[in-house]
Amino acid sequence: MIKILKYTEYLYLVVAFFSAVRLFSIYNEPNSDRMIFAFFLVISLGMFFFRRNYRKKFEKRQGE
Repeated sequence: MIKILKYTEYLYLVVAFFSAVRLFSIYNEPNSDRMIFAFFLVISLGMFFFRRNYRKKFEKRQGE
């Protein structure tokens, strides 16, 4: 189960990367979906760090 948690962490980073690329490509366009991609970028990065912290706590608890 630990391997699955590691993969989901990096899935959030992939989503953040694609959101950042899309955000920078449409940054100066009027009436674009900038806020949606900025939201996905922030939430994905936050979820990456949250899941990483949760996994490390889980591993520590399993080791004891």
